[in-house]
Amino acid sequence: MLGGGPIGSELTQTFARLGAQVTQVEMAPRIMIREDPEVSELVTRRFREEGIEVLVNHKAKRFKIDNGEKVLIAEHDGQDVRIPFDQVLVAVGRVANTRGYGLEELGIPTTPARTVETNEYLQTLYPNIYAAGDVAGPFQFTHTAAHQAWYASVNALFDPLKKFKADYSVIPWSTFVDPEVARVGLNEQEAKARGIPHEVTVYGIDDLDRAIADGEAHGFVKVLTVPGKDRILGATIVGEHAGDLLAEYVLAMRHGIGLNQMLGTIHIYPTLAEANKYAAGVWKKAHAPEKLLAWVERFHTWRRGPDGRMAEPVTQKAKATV
Repeated sequence: MLGGGPIGSELTQTFARLGAQVTQVEMAPRIMIREDPEVSELVTRRFREEGIEVLVNHKAKRFKIDNGEKVLIAEHDGQDVRIPFDQVLVAVGRVANTRGYGLEELGIPTTPARTVETNEYLQTLYPNIYAAGDVAGPFQFTHTAAHQAWYASVNALFDPLKKFKADYSVIPWSTFVDPEVARVGLNEQEAKARGIPHEVTVYGIDDLDRAIADGEAHGFVKVLTVPGKDRILGATIVGEHAGDLLAEYVLAMRHGIGLNQMLGTIHIYPTLAEANKYAAGVWKKAHAPEKLLAWVERFHTWRRGPDGRMAEPVTQKAKATV
């Protein structure tokens, strides 16, 4: 398998679980390079436990047949490495297939990635011709294609009376490896690279009762927030049904719901979804109102009195006597 991105990683584990002996070759220092390092590490560890050979920092150079054996020559630490194989799958990126459909004759421009150029309403150079999905970009996900298709259909129906700009403000995605990886918004490495101030909150799913009961006590929920505030900048979930669990964060980010509101929302026990609430709880504990709690402690100390016991309640008889 050439490629350590989401598709390459998904297919790597798929074929390994179907019984093939798989070697994954990636030129970057780690697979799933767009995710935070601990995400890559967790997935890599699982791959190797399942017998997959993960070769990072290996740059593919050429294929050859050596005495009837198919071989990939890859460069690693300045040296050529021979990697024999029976079949090779290439997952090192993709471009839109837009040639031969008449775009050239109509003069409809495309991007360097060969996606069709559209405006924010998904209209091409000709306002009555729309493009949506992978062919238009900028995201190549089935769910964003469906999202764009809605806007293109509605705009085609109501234009020129009314048009709606496609909304890409909150785009989630998931990599369907095991453990599953799902993300929305910023992760830590992106926030650092872009110089965006942030706080990181992590809840380990190995603490979650439902995950323990299901034998899936691994992974974590990682949330980035605005410093000192509960506004969510992004969330990464690694673990069983991560893509399903992420929906709560997608909704929260889309409608401005913070971790305080998530913490105050009842979640069914025992479910995997409680991980989101517990992550909010970790954030809340780190932002506990220390001065207020100290005052409350003094108040209850005073209330207990010098002997350490609460004052006796005043009965109706005592009230009448007084």
